Amino acid sequence: MTASLLGMYRPGTTVVHRLAVGPKLATLAAFAVAVTLLRGPWSALCFLAAAVAVALWARIGVRATARAMRPILFLATVFAGFQLWRVGWPLAVEVAGDLLSLVLLAVVVTATTPTDDVIDAITRACEPLRRFGVDPERVALAIALMMRAVPDILDIASQTRDAAKARGLERDPRALLVPLALRTVARARATGDALAARGIVDD
Repeated sequence: MTASLLGMYRPGTTVVHRLAVGPKLATLAAFAVAVTLLRGPWSALCFLAAAVAVALWARIGVRATARAMRPILFLATVFAGFQLWRVGWPLAVEVAGDLLSLVLLAVVVTATTPTDDVIDAITRACEPLRRFGVDPERVALAIALMMRAVPDILDIASQTRDAAKARGLERDPRALLVPLALRTVARARATGDALAARGIVDD
């Protein structure tokens, strides 16, 4: 189920594969800023179309990408359904489109770039901040944990959906969102406790 959403590196010879990791991460960051600043359903659909075009250009595999995106598509559907119920269709489309476009472009970056290269690039980028008290190694650790946590959270989402479906509550947002939030927080606390026990971070 959790075909690594992040870290699913697939070697290739496309322009996207050959692009250096720095420009890729800068493009992803700029894309995220644009998605955050531009509001509305139409801009969200344009961002999603652009992400799909880049994914096709990178040739990372339609079926593999679709399988990897299935859990996030479920989350986007849940969030969009909640916004549709509470506010209306424009915000529902915006939330789902923004979420899917951001995750899809992140998948393209990680599918065309070895994970170690991504971590090394972030560590080097943070090196000038060491004089201000920033620890580049800890930043790299945080990024690595994030990349590992995303598939785990999607696993939790899938399990929560299956549990709600078994109880006949798959259409109840509370039966999906509340357990998902509680289990995600519990996982984060367990990870923090494990790091503190090893002396990697402060308790």
